[in-house]
Parts: sequence; C-alpha cells; structure tokens
Amino acid sequence: MPRLITAVVVFGTAMAAARAGAQQPASPRPLELDYAFFRDNVQPIFLHKRENLARCYVCHSQGTPFQLQPLTPATATWDEEQSRKNFDAVRKVVVPGDTTKSLLLLMPLAESAGGTPFHPGGKHFQSQRDPEWQTLAAWVQGARK
Repeated sequence: MPRLITAVVVFGTAMAAARAGAQQPASPRPLELDYAFFRDNVQPIFLHKRENLARCYVCHSQGTPFQLQPLTPATATWDEEQSRKNFDAVRKVVVPGDTTKSLLLLMPLAESAGGTPFHPGGKHFQSQRDPEWQTLAAWVQGARK
C-alpha cells in the first residue's frame, strides 16, 4: 500500500504544478526597436561633429564590424534605403531593452560612466546624462516616434 500512496502523492504534485504553470501569464513579447525613432533621432547622432573627435560616421562607414552606409556624394544625410540598412546594422549592436549590454551605448561611453575600457574612436559621452547618450538609450529601451 505505501507504493500506491507515494504514486498518488507524486502524481497529484505533478498535476498541481502543471495547472500552476498553465495559469501563469505568457512571456512578454520581445521589445521591438522603432525604425522611425531611429531614423529621425538616432541616425543624426552618427553625423554630429564633436570637438577633438571624429564623427561616428567617419569610422563606421568603412572597415569596422559595425558599419553604416556611405553617404551619397553631395548629401548631408542618408536616403530611405540607406537608413533601413543602417537600422539593420545598428540593431546588431544593441540588446533591445537593455542599456547595460548594448555596445552602441557602451563603446563610446566613458569607462567611469559605465562604458567599456576602450573605443578606437574615443569616448564621445562622458556621462549617461549626455543628451545624445540619453537619446540612444531611449531608443534601446523602446522609445517610439
């Protein structure tokens, strides 16, 4: 008889666990990055001129793993097709929803502010309070246009 009681208890515990699992809410949908916010707010940051530093575009339009589209001669910004390609490239260096794992935010951020120890193009942001860093972070965290 003890085996039958043990089997009933084990079976009952397994059924209760299965019911509890079935009642849990579904996992939230993965965060999607907004293209319009990227195009209008993030992408211009790559062209911004900074004192004593190259624009992001200068290095990231040639020979780096994170590569932006080259600008068409005599233009100041990217067209729609180039912007879509830039969006795809930049999505590879962010973890949607997580600013602490997104290289887009960590590489150009000063190490003292939570960034990586080295970025070949220099440290563009000395603080997470920098308005451009805040714009990048907002996009990574799901900001929408």
